Amino acid sequence: MVAQREVSAWRPHVPGVVEVFHAHFTEYAYPMHVHDAWTLLIVDAGAVRYDLDRHEHGTPHDTVSLLPPHVPHNGSPVTPSGFRKRVLYLDLSRLDETYIGPAVDTPDLVDPVLRTRVGQLHSALAHPGDELEAESRLTLIGERLRGHLKPRARGHTRDDPPRRPDRTLAHDLRELLDERLVQGVNLEEAARLVHAHPAHLVRAFSGAFGIAPHQYLMSRRVDRARRLLLDGRTPGEAAAETGFYDQSHLTRHFKRLVGVAPGRYRLSAR
Repeated sequence: MVAQREVSAWRPHVPGVVEVFHAHFTEYAYPMHVHDAWTLLIVDAGAVRYDLDRHEHGTPHDTVSLLPPHVPHNGSPVTPSGFRKRVLYLDLSRLDETYIGPAVDTPDLVDPVLRTRVGQLHSALAHPGDELEAESRLTLIGERLRGHLKPRARGHTRDDPPRRPDRTLAHDLRELLDERLVQGVNLEEAARLVHAHPAHLVRAFSGAFGIAPHQYLMSRRVDRARRLLLDGRTPGEAAAETGFYDQSHLTRHFKRLVGVAPGRYRLSAR
């Protein structure tokens, strides 16, 4: 078998994400090393074995592995076919140092819901222009990780701002998204402007309207693009005027919501 070493890496414009790293390795084994960031790892094919704090661990199906910063670890394939993995490196703004100890004790989390959410986050991070979706998904992932590492007592923690009624929060965020339809807004700024915790804000909006904030924003943008296309604008012009990253970004969301590409939709106009 020919040894495989395929990698893809980039830095997205999402607060707290230091790097996204995808790899397919067969024979390569990582030596002991450390990172200054959290390593959030999922394996799509094969399996990885690794040592962390002198204890052996692995990555069976549905596992999400969270390796803490500054703690040495290695990694090697379990089978000759190697492994395919997707990794996020997260800075301490997402998980602070108080979670390092619990993560050393239980780095492998068997949680299918968390596993699905991490996969969805990787899909969002692969597309420039979907930063609000990525940030929303990452916020909920961070909350679930903290629940695994240090289950919260009932009630509020000292880091949570006082909660306002969910429907009020949801309507305030909707107004903000409508105001920022073209220029957009990231989740941290939105939470600051409406005085809410980011994770609570996403849940409040989804609960009130049955749609996530990023889905609402994209559907509003697509609606506006439809009107522009019917007015004779080109797909490129419509993308620029409605806040999409570029024409391909518009096309992907337009086809998902309308069923056809923007160019075909424009040609259908009478």
